[in-house]
Amino acid sequence: MTTDIRVPTLGESVSEATIGKWFKKAGDTVKADEPIVELETDKVTIEVPSPASGVLSEIVANAGDTVGLGALLGQIAEGGAGAAAAPAEAPAKAAEPAPAAAPAPAASSMPPAPAAAKLMAENNVAAGDVDGSGKRGQVLKGDVLAAVTRSAAAPAQAVAEPAKVQARAPSTTEDSGREERVKMTRLRQTIAKRLKDAQNTAAMLTTYNEVDMSAVMDLRGRYKDIFEKKHGVKLGFMGFFTKAVTHALKELPAVNAEIDGTDIIYKNYCHIGVAVGTDKGLVVPIVRDADQMSIAAIEKEIGRLGKAARDGQLSMADMQGGTFTISNGGVYGSLMSSPILNAPQSGILGMHKIQERPVVVGGQIVIRPMMYLALSYDHRIVDGKEAVTFLVRVKESLEDPERLVLDL
Repeated sequence: MTTDIRVPTLGESVSEATIGKWFKKAGDTVKADEPIVELETDKVTIEVPSPASGVLSEIVANAGDTVGLGALLGQIAEGGAGAAAAPAEAPAKAAEPAPAAAPAPAASSMPPAPAAAKLMAENNVAAGDVDGSGKRGQVLKGDVLAAVTRSAAAPAQAVAEPAKVQARAPSTTEDSGREERVKMTRLRQTIAKRLKDAQNTAAMLTTYNEVDMSAVMDLRGRYKDIFEKKHGVKLGFMGFFTKAVTHALKELPAVNAEIDGTDIIYKNYCHIGVAVGTDKGLVVPIVRDADQMSIAAIEKEIGRLGKAARDGQLSMADMQGGTFTISNGGVYGSLMSSPILNAPQSGILGMHKIQERPVVVGGQIVIRPMMYLALSYDHRIVDGKEAVTFLVRVKESLEDPERLVLDL
């Protein structure tokens, strides 16, 4: 008896995924619920658990393949006997469609798996044309499918080759040997597409301001130890910024809205996206109902999401439904930038490096820790006055953080 490994439901609006890597190879023993294969979707990387204990008898979809919902990825045979029984059945089953098509490849002492033998006969594939990936070189169904696909693609590629558009100028012979071509991950392709779509669709404009971080830094310095002891999380700047943003969004709802055709959808809640850089690319997990949370609760949730993002453990629910985004380029040393909208949202706030600068306060030149703020917004829905007012409200809340506590 075998158990199918299939692509699970991937979440709203996600209909396909790319095989990232298999954690096991054909013939390996697996346990139920043990991560067995990694899928890369447009939004997150998902580990698919084994549906049963046994032996991974066959891998149908290989790394790099694109698969749809419910697609067969592989099969698990019961215990160790399932895999061992397959070769014994092979000759009898293979003999039905075409006895001559089922001999084992010369390089292998194992006959093809039953499903592989049947597929070879149906497609007139010779045993020597297929490299087996199973135990002791056994040819599996996935090996035959790959061989058939390669065979079908070769003529089509030969026809299409003359019309192929040169994407880039060829490198010199000297340079080509020092280059490395790597296929973009599905996540990176999606990031690239979404950012370009946002530029092409929205009437994007950016307004800037600067904030004196003295008050927040003083408050943080006084209470960070007590805060961490009580709440078990460090007191950073994101909690203050997120809270300041939610206050401003309540006053200026257009910045928290989105366009749907000829309609404007105003969101009477604040799901704040927090951009997190990972080794696979930028992801934006969501702090849901941030307007109803305390600074401590926000810091805890950001900490959880950040760790999940870096460990590749974000769920689809963690990534969906954001109404506004905050991007902190300051952690990488950025002094000033213009963030790109996270469509279909109408606003994104860019935070930057805190740097001591001379400023005039009460007619005197003083040194203060200053940060540039950048608000990119969709001018189709947000007017300049609203955008500037929004940024001023964020600035006011950060320069007088008591306003956040008193909900002013």
